[in-house]
Amino acid sequence: MSHHGHEHGGAALRAGARHIRPLLISFALIVAFLVVQVVVGIVTGSLALLSDAGHMATDALGLGMAAAAIHAASRARAHPQRTFGLYRLEIAAALVNAVLLFAVAGYVAYEAIDRFTNARNVASAPVLIVGVVGLAVNGVAFVLLRDGAKESLNLQGAYLEVLSDTLGSVAVIVAAIIWGITGWDWVDPLIGVGIGLFILPRAWKLGHEALRVLIQAAPAGLDLPTLQSDIAAIDGVVDVHDFHVWTLTSEMDVVTAHLVVTAGTDTHGVLDRARALLAEGYGITHATFQVEPDDHRGCDELTW
Repeated sequence: MSHHGHEHGGAALRAGARHIRPLLISFALIVAFLVVQVVVGIVTGSLALLSDAGHMATDALGLGMAAAAIHAASRARAHPQRTFGLYRLEIAAALVNAVLLFAVAGYVAYEAIDRFTNARNVASAPVLIVGVVGLAVNGVAFVLLRDGAKESLNLQGAYLEVLSDTLGSVAVIVAAIIWGITGWDWVDPLIGVGIGLFILPRAWKLGHEALRVLIQAAPAGLDLPTLQSDIAAIDGVVDVHDFHVWTLTSEMDVVTAHLVVTAGTDTHGVLDRARALLAEGYGITHATFQVEPDDHRGCDELTW
């Protein structure tokens, strides 16, 4: 759509939607392997496999939620009460995934402590085989989600879950080999604690970033005073107020501001220069500016 030469074209496909196919493939692979893991775990009585299966089930749920959030955000029709669509569902899914990762880390730690005092003698060969298969499955999912995790918080949550599962598979393999050779049952819980410690800081970072988006904080790393002063330095602009910057979802930063200009200034030129400044200097392509002549009164009396 164009208004007086100012284009408002449709946004490019969002990061989550661009990477939905690898996410769905990863989800299918993990669910299929989860069934195998549960069956073998029950048949062998391996607590290591059943615990890792619980971990995998949590991850499958997280990946499913991530895919559902992307689908809902992409397919949502315009609604008078949802002026920003359902883009925030992707961020909400990322936050839930972070919480699930915390829960998994806590569960692994709990099980590890229990196994230190209640070790069980389990045949290592079936556990080793399933661990190797799990490593292959998680390795494929890891590669599929790697690019999307760099662009989308939602995909990053799914990626971290697959990463933790990959480490879980490695731990199962190492533990099965060591206790198969030496009979040292305490190796399994020791590695479990290590996995939990690895997961926690990454879950914290993901949750922190998701919360920043949900509370509408400015994008991390963006120098707001510099951005505001750059806008104020545009020819004709004498003041910038009611200035807000936030992230709607991954790759969708938004700016709103009131620009006060000297009376008689070409407002079209001011808008064009402001939009170019944001797009070229800061990578922000969605901005709403209210241009006010300096002899106008009232808009600077906002109380919040």
